[in-house]
Amino acid sequence: MNAVPIPFTSGDYAARMARLVDDALEAGLDGVIVTPGPDLVWLTGYRPTAMTERLTMLLVAPHTHPTLLVPILERPDAEAADGATAVGIADWTDGTDPYEAASRLLRPDGRFGISDSAWAMHLLGLQAALPDTRFASLSHSLPMMRALKDDNELGRLAAAGAAADATYAEILKVRFAGRRETDVAADLARLLREFGHEQVDFTVVGSGPNGANPHHEAGDRVIEHGDAVVLDFGGLMHGYGSDTTRTVCVGEPSAEVLEVHEIVRQAQQAAFEAVRPGVTCQEIDRVARAVITEAGYGEQFIHRTGHGIGVTTHEPPYMVEGEERLLQPRMCFSIEPGIYLKGRFGVRIEDIVTVTDDGGARFNNTDHALQIVE
Repeated sequence: MNAVPIPFTSGDYAARMARLVDDALEAGLDGVIVTPGPDLVWLTGYRPTAMTERLTMLLVAPHTHPTLLVPILERPDAEAADGATAVGIADWTDGTDPYEAASRLLRPDGRFGISDSAWAMHLLGLQAALPDTRFASLSHSLPMMRALKDDNELGRLAAAGAAADATYAEILKVRFAGRRETDVAADLARLLREFGHEQVDFTVVGSGPNGANPHHEAGDRVIEHGDAVVLDFGGLMHGYGSDTTRTVCVGEPSAEVLEVHEIVRQAQQAAFEAVRPGVTCQEIDRVARAVITEAGYGEQFIHRTGHGIGVTTHEPPYMVEGEERLLQPRMCFSIEPGIYLKGRFGVRIEDIVTVTDDGGARFNNTDHALQIVE
């Protein structure tokens, strides 16, 4: 499970940038500006050692070689990045105008997509240097930029999912009753790291009434016998995300907890069975929501059914009403319906799935049945 995956090659990064050029042209853009963050890592393998105020940006545009502009003092790190040979590297020096250096790379009257992670000061600096240039957020202009995974990416997501599954199998063995939520959350974080995660992004432990808050942060509440406990945890392994949720019960569950859990299980299964190429993202949400609404809990399902996952744990596409984008093979996303009864308890079941040529496949395969813990 902890085996190091096949490294991404310069060719992998070059292919991503070539695909981005095609996507940009289709979206009516003259190019794409990528600043430090997940997009830059995905396109070049370059992660600046420090997120500073100094301008760093990658320009990907038709008919030009991709160029990474960096502060001169950070050039050695940029040149050492895995995808450095797929880009040209330019630099600027403290005391000079970085936006003038950037403007030499950009079409002065063009329309460019720009990373959501771009600092406002940098966008404003580019606008001042190029007043006739227009900029569009990548989340709106190219939301599917990272959505279709290659085989190596799928393998990393599968490995991250397996590590999260192993974490769940182990957490079922620990004691819950009489311990604080933060104690169990610490166990989850430790196990994720033991099974290969280099980064833990979240360890939700929502016990009893706290489980009715979908994004409850583990607190000092002492878990009690009879509590339903929502466990939602994940992070990054080999640079790719995991995210899974199961709901357990401390001791024998009440009839109501059993009933609600079964409704959520059926909704999650129905949504998974609806996954196939050509189905809209919103249809996955509609299928899950229909099961819960028919059971009388529609108003207690208070969030979207899923989100994409890759080099971040939340990214497009989103399984939500109004998202008419069609599912395509190699898209990866969560399916996580839930029911939340304020002041009492909550239930959520979540798997990461990928779209195959004729359906879907799960990256999480632990039992969906309500597990009893001590």
